[in-house]
Amino acid sequence: MTAEKILTKHPLGKSGKNIDRRKYETLKKGILSALRKNDLTHTELFSRLNKSLKGKFSGNISWYGETVKLDLEARKMIERRSSKPQKYRLKPN
Repeated sequence: MTAEKILTKHPLGKSGKNIDRRKYETLKKGILSALRKNDLTHTELFSRLNKSLKGKFSGNISWYGETVKLDLEARKMIERRSSKPQKYRLKPN
């Protein structure tokens, strides 16, 4: 039985990655939940992801996290702020 895949998007229109849907959903949930409380820098976001998924996720959390983060940006669910340092936040409705 093959795992269900999802083709991710890229905010700059580059080609996306075909990844396992379960891994995608796990990372998506982690990213959205981390950004629910406050805006985070890239480092803070990935530090939280690594902490919350360590031992519960098979695969490279940073690689999958980056792929899913870019996909969420492309789908307009999160956005990059132009602040210094750059921060991510949930896209306001």
